[in-house]
Amino acid sequence: MYAIIDVGGKQYKVKVGDKIFLEKLNAKEKETYSFNNVVALVEDKKSDFGAPFLKGVSVSANVLKNGRQKKIRVFKYKPKKNYSRRFGHRQHYSQVEITAINS
Repeated sequence: MYAIIDVGGKQYKVKVGDKIFLEKLNAKEKETYSFNNVVALVEDKKSDFGAPFLKGVSVSANVLKNGRQKKIRVFKYKPKKNYSRRFGHRQHYSQVEITAINS
């Protein structure tokens, strides 16, 4: 059994036991978080799809870690205009472990 959830404008295919990285959630480490925006639920031979989300279905997860990713360098350059700009960016993330799919 697996579910497709919508978090932060992105969709993730999850099943029980998966550890995934998401955009930063408003939850502290070692807290339980519930995802209510379930787009699809697929069991053995039965599939349910929402329009846009399924009612009464949620996915529970434990927040393992909140952090920041490795820094990336962004460089902008316009030739012949004497323009260049360099800056860095570190994206915030939350790592969660899926504990249950509640249907």
